[in-house]
Amino acid sequence: MTSVISALLIIALVGVAFGMTRRVRLWRQGGSADVDWSMLLAIPKRYLVDLHHIVARDTYIARTHVAAAGGTILSVVLLILVYLFGFQNGITYGLLWGGLVLTLIGALFVGKRRVNKPERLSAGAWNAIPYSLGSFAVGFLGMSLVEATGSSSTLLLVIFGIVAALGLAEIALGTLLSRPLKHVLSGSMNLAFHPRQDRFEEPGKLSTDLKPLDITSDRLGVGKVEDFAWNRLLSFDACIECGKCQQACPAFAAGQPLNPKKVIQDLVAGIENRSDAKYAGSPYPGMEVGYHQPGKAGEITPSLIEEQTLFACTTCRSCVNQCPMMIEHVDAIVDMRRFVTLEQGGLPEKSQEVLSAIRNTDTLGGFNPEERGNWAIDLELPYAAPGMAIDVLFWSGESAFELRNQKTLRLVAKLLKKAGLNVAVLGAAEMDVGDVARRLGDEILFQNQAERNITMLKTLNFKRILTIDPHVFHALSKEYPAFGGNYEVLHHTQLLNDLVNKGQLMIGKKLSLGTLTYHDPCYLGRYNGELDAPRQLLKRISDEFVDMERSGMDSRCCGWGGGAAYSDIPGERRVPDMRMNDIHEVKADKVAVACPNCMTMLEGVVQTETEVIDVVELVAEAVGV
Repeated sequence: MTSVISALLIIALVGVAFGMTRRVRLWRQGGSADVDWSMLLAIPKRYLVDLHHIVARDTYIARTHVAAAGGTILSVVLLILVYLFGFQNGITYGLLWGGLVLTLIGALFVGKRRVNKPERLSAGAWNAIPYSLGSFAVGFLGMSLVEATGSSSTLLLVIFGIVAALGLAEIALGTLLSRPLKHVLSGSMNLAFHPRQDRFEEPGKLSTDLKPLDITSDRLGVGKVEDFAWNRLLSFDACIECGKCQQACPAFAAGQPLNPKKVIQDLVAGIENRSDAKYAGSPYPGMEVGYHQPGKAGEITPSLIEEQTLFACTTCRSCVNQCPMMIEHVDAIVDMRRFVTLEQGGLPEKSQEVLSAIRNTDTLGGFNPEERGNWAIDLELPYAAPGMAIDVLFWSGESAFELRNQKTLRLVAKLLKKAGLNVAVLGAAEMDVGDVARRLGDEILFQNQAERNITMLKTLNFKRILTIDPHVFHALSKEYPAFGGNYEVLHHTQLLNDLVNKGQLMIGKKLSLGTLTYHDPCYLGRYNGELDAPRQLLKRISDEFVDMERSGMDSRCCGWGGGAAYSDIPGERRVPDMRMNDIHEVKADKVAVACPNCMTMLEGVVQTETEVIDVVELVAEAVGV
């Protein structure tokens, strides 16, 4: 009996070795990456501690994984110790049986989830997991018990041996045959060599800035899988097809041709140089599975992933926020957009128009930049000039040209003046920050805008920058530092909340508003973690504040970001309409927003139940401005 078990384990270990070699070879198709090999030692901590805040969101699967994965790993280690190294005693046998029973329990729970499978989960080979783990546990448990009892039954040996071999094959050959359990290897390695190492500096740390592209390179962006760094290919290979990214994606919910899970699986297909026919999950809405594959020269777009799929993304990072394997979907999509935009010229027509407007006028809407300061003419706000000492430099953004959002700018300015702050605006000197250009893939235009704005800001003497636009906030605070622009940047809800807390603005009695809720802008909440300041203000103002089910880090996107408002990729429904449905579910009389773009999208929804209003409008009313 011992020799049979030993033989099975040796064959399995050989299979694992070949599989590991194959997976490493596939990852190494990618470009070089600056990695710290000592991070291999950090895998246990990262798995058991750093990922806890993500995995714990799904209690059922978290506990199931403890049993299934923990039991399997423990069992494999003990099988090797007992049958290959001869550590055969009551303690090791007892631990081995306990590990196998734990694996079997985990398999049963996995099977239960598969029987009542959520739509987001992939089927196909993934449906075999509970059977494979169960076979592994039952087979080896049976053989070891037969041996322990001293039985010489050949029939039992054959039966349990076959059952064990069937289960062990899935574990041993997963990496070689690209079966689901390959994620045991790729997932572990992804924890060590993750492209964003700063995500592990503290649990839940946000790392959301796009990395600069070397615009002097011969090839701009990602056109083939080998254009990705090898550790990015590794991260795609770690995907477990759980579909949590799919479930969170606003474009997928809207019936647009995007599913972040399939994007990653298409990239895995590209890594393996095959079609997407093996994919057994939800397809891109409106597209069939099985006819996409890398181009003859290995091109990704449009042969494997179509351009409309890439440009349907709002870059809201809901997918990244939900992913238990910490895959960076948005980084990959933007890198592929860069190639489409800069190398192929495949940008959607309306997106081309907005980029032309930025180049020609430094505005998204093609406005006259000389009119950027008109909203503040009667407020007696000075224009920033060299030598002028400025406390708050008020960055107006595109809102300067839009009547509805000018109201927000004006109220913020009035409140700051009431609080006694020294405020100045830039007027015609202010240029578009380049956020939309960067998200649409035109990194050259973004870097040009960043360098020009940074050069302009160097001539001024200010303490901090204020903006009402989370996209401007993110670009100036998180992405300009890579180009030498380091500033203290505040969103208007942050500064207003601080002024209220310090007593520089006094909120009197609370307002009677009816039911009030708040819509978190993606680039303020998920990108920069600011969830509290707007809510603290609103709760000071109203006793009838309620949060939507999808709020905070789980907030649903309004549909504007990433240039999606300009790409205009068709779907079955509109993203802002879905967000308004969320608002109506809590029967809100008013929904407060903290982003001019969210204001534009939500006010564009045809409905009469809920008033859309900026947080500052309520603050101004409560303060008496």
